[in-house]
Amino acid sequence: MEVIAMEAAQGDRIVVRGRNVGSADRHGVILEVRGEGGHPPYLVRFDDGHETVMYPGGDFAVDHGQGT
Repeated sequence: MEVIAMEAAQGDRIVVRGRNVGSADRHGVILEVRGEGGHPPYLVRFDDGHETVMYPGGDFAVDHGQGT
């Protein structure tokens, strides 16, 4: 089994997929990368204004095209 490490940069857009049927996806932006080399944890601001520190799981995707 191959393990791929999560890497992201400040400014990357993220999506956290809904975990249950009918649950909405949550979209946001990475404000700060607190791990070394682009690794978690990440400070994230969701589009609804909520901010949190995240260690992403399998329901997390990064759009690297938006990074700074």
